[in-house]
Amino acid sequence: MPCWGMAVGLCGVMGLLLSVGNSTISNVEDHDGKNVPALFARKNLIAWCIVPFDAKKRGPEERVAMLKKLMFERYAYDWRAEHLPSFERELQLLRDNGIKLQAVWFPAQLDADARKILELLRKYQVKTQLWVTIADPEPGSKKQADKVAAAVKILKPIAEEAARIDCSVGLYNHGNWFGEPENQLAIVIALKLPNVGLVYNLHHAHDHLDRFPDLLRKMLPHLYAINFNGMVPRGDQQGLKILPLGTDDLDLTILRTIRDSGYRGPLGIRGHTQDDVEERLRDNLDGFDWLTANLTGAHHGARPKPRTPVPPLPRERAVRQDSVDLVEKIVAEAKAHGDIQPGAFLFRAPTSACLSCHKVDGEGGTIGPNLSNIGKTAKPQEIVESLLWPKRQVKPDYFAVQVITLDGRSIQGYRRGETGDRAGYDGCQPESTFAKRS
Repeated sequence: MPCWGMAVGLCGVMGLLLSVGNSTISNVEDHDGKNVPALFARKNLIAWCIVPFDAKKRGPEERVAMLKKLMFERYAYDWRAEHLPSFERELQLLRDNGIKLQAVWFPAQLDADARKILELLRKYQVKTQLWVTIADPEPGSKKQADKVAAAVKILKPIAEEAARIDCSVGLYNHGNWFGEPENQLAIVIALKLPNVGLVYNLHHAHDHLDRFPDLLRKMLPHLYAINFNGMVPRGDQQGLKILPLGTDDLDLTILRTIRDSGYRGPLGIRGHTQDDVEERLRDNLDGFDWLTANLTGAHHGARPKPRTPVPPLPRERAVRQDSVDLVEKIVAEAKAHGDIQPGAFLFRAPTSACLSCHKVDGEGGTIGPNLSNIGKTAKPQEIVESLLWPKRQVKPDYFAVQVITLDGRSIQGYRRGETGDRAGYDGCQPESTFAKRS
């Protein structure tokens, strides 16, 4: 199809899909006077990984002044041995400036440093989260039950001490066995304590990206915070582990997944490089604002340029600004000239085959998502992106699954649910069910 034909067709289909209405999102007034979803408001963002990651080596007074200037209302305190002597002063300044201490990096044992932190939190009546990570708790065993039991033995005394001062404990993924969300969930269940949850860090989650939507769904009931990071696939293997937000379009997909999951907790904005941490935080805030503008359909302008050094992306991840401009152009044309009737004709045409996978108003297939209410659940930009690049974001329920039966047959289909020890699939054979591997 020539470019003009594609544009006309997309405008028509956009008109059809948007005809059922626009999505409604609860907004709040942000730091700059604009209305934004509460999840994305500056007051919901946590400044994190800044104390030991600062080329200017700010002290408590300079650091809190910086947080105020950047309009952060939440702050998570990480530290090294040289910082802990000034922690009390930090607590005083945070209190006096109305900044919430969202969390404190906490040792994996109740040593002298841990006791000092607990003492000061008690003294100033600060109710916060203790973010804890541990190494493999039982490296000599490969049994899951042994590792979970060993982790419980380490973490339970910390959680009990935290409870005495109305604090909670967030299990912090940081690689190895403990960094896997399924293992952390097993620990939370085994602990049976109401003040233990999860803190999910994307910069330690590059190998989780393919299953992130499913992991997020599992973590959601226990999730205290999500700490953001600019992401590219296998970034941790290419010297691209820590990037400013908005460097790659994958960040938009991740942010959309978080929004659509129903998560409404705080979001961490990190420093974590040895640059001037204020400049790095500004880079991430600029990227975050640009991403959320894309996501909410607001005017977003060009992708922001970082102030701090950023390594070049692999050629296949290079982002073209004209792809963003194309989306905005089609949205504008669809709103101004979109025609439902030719759009419906194109949507139903055998050459387009849209109805073979998608259902609209009771008509069509079930291999893809039902689009009857798409105008209420997706932004116009998201609809255009799905039409232009349908593989950019696929909902977890619509990933193709390959099942290997006990007799060696390979069958493909789509997971539709599970009951007990059996899972059901569409597209394999009528009403296919298979026993799950234990």
